Amino acid sequence: MQIDKEIDTRGLNCPLPILKAKKALSELASGQVLRVISTDAGSVRDFQAFAKQTGNELIDQQSEEPDFIHVLRRR
Repeated sequence: MQIDKEIDTRGLNCPLPILKAKKALSELASGQVLRVISTDAGSVRDFQAFAKQTGNELIDQQSEEPDFIHVLRRR
């Protein structure tokens, strides 16, 4: 899978990972892919809700202790 942009939000708690992802997605073209690395366990649920609310596609979520990886495709 091609990742067009990656942001590291390790050490940040809600809502900062979502806010940084929203900003990064706004800089991408439709169909491009963003990878977000977070250490906030709540980010799993947060990114699911964010994708549903914004219409962006949540392609993948993984847990690689201590990180949580979220991959989104811009709508």
